[in-house]
Amino acid sequence: MYSKSTVIATALVALFCAACAGMLPWHDEPVATEVNAAFTIENNLLFLSTLRIENRTGRFFFASAAAHSVIDSGFAAAIGPRRAYELDLGQKEAIRFTPVVLGLGGTGDAILGADVFGNRAISIDYRAGLLTYQKEGIHPEGMALFRYSGDPAITIAVDGRNVPAIVDTASPDTVVLPRANPGRGTARVNVAGSDFGSVDVGYANIPRARIGNRLLSRFLVTIDYGQHVIGLWRDPRTAAR
Repeated sequence: MYSKSTVIATALVALFCAACAGMLPWHDEPVATEVNAAFTIENNLLFLSTLRIENRTGRFFFASAAAHSVIDSGFAAAIGPRRAYELDLGQKEAIRFTPVVLGLGGTGDAILGADVFGNRAISIDYRAGLLTYQKEGIHPEGMALFRYSGDPAITIAVDGRNVPAIVDTASPDTVVLPRANPGRGTARVNVAGSDFGSVDVGYANIPRARIGNRLLSRFLVTIDYGQHVIGLWRDPRTAAR
């Protein structure tokens, strides 16, 4: 059961989104068939607070670059054995998906990956706290567009050098760059024409760079999994951050 404060917060998110609709790049376009899901940001991860799996609420966070969703073994045991699960998005929209069952160690009850959305598109409005499931594709107007193959990725500039970076909402960091010796450092980072100056970045023994929520949150982010296109729109509501 949702608490009174949760209901009020969700209503305020919806009102805020409506008030800001005129600021979005496609505000003059006809509304596409889409479903909105509210999220909260905890430890710089996106927890989809209004969704249900098999009619159960839980702590489900979105991992944009994960090919397969994961359900915590304890959460799965409480539901009972089954191969496929139903994710209720609300607004009479549900998706069947087949996750991997693993122990998540208290991080959350489920990691929702790209397989949930199939060949559809999603948009992430960090400022309004909404993830939009777009069944008719993306609205590219006013966006910087990037085409990708494999993992969803864009090209960013790091110290003046173009670097392919996976768009990873399961990363709470700014940018994590490949390096044999893990650690922290600073680098000048430019994303979709926005120069963020000297930024605190991470280094890890990984094959490709990853851009996480600390920088993605400055944009409205759209990923079209079917067309393999990512759109970024610099959100003026985050200019002071």
